[in-house]
Amino acid sequence: MVDGAGKLVGVISQADISDKVAAENKCPAWMRVNEIMERDLVTVPLDTPFETCLRLMEQHTVYHLLIVDDSGRFHGMLSISDLLQIIASDEKARADLLEDIIFPKR
Repeated sequence: MVDGAGKLVGVISQADISDKVAAENKCPAWMRVNEIMERDLVTVPLDTPFETCLRLMEQHTVYHLLIVDDSGRFHGMLSISDLLQIIASDEKARADLLEDIIFPKR
């Protein structure tokens, strides 16, 4: 959720819904966003290095990082799946390079 200036004030995850609504046997139709949203947000600037993002996710045990600019304005979200795709792609490229070195195509 963002305020009128585009600054993040909270976010709702699937875990928030299951922990704060379903687990407490509350009716979702009667709940308001501000009652269940997480306000303690883990944000990163636009130019945050890849390894720093991984480390922050591990430190805070989160699966998403919220990307903000210098003024705190929300720009997007980076998920652990995004990072894993980058790692897998990089590892595949390295494996392909090694394969080409070991078994050159003639």
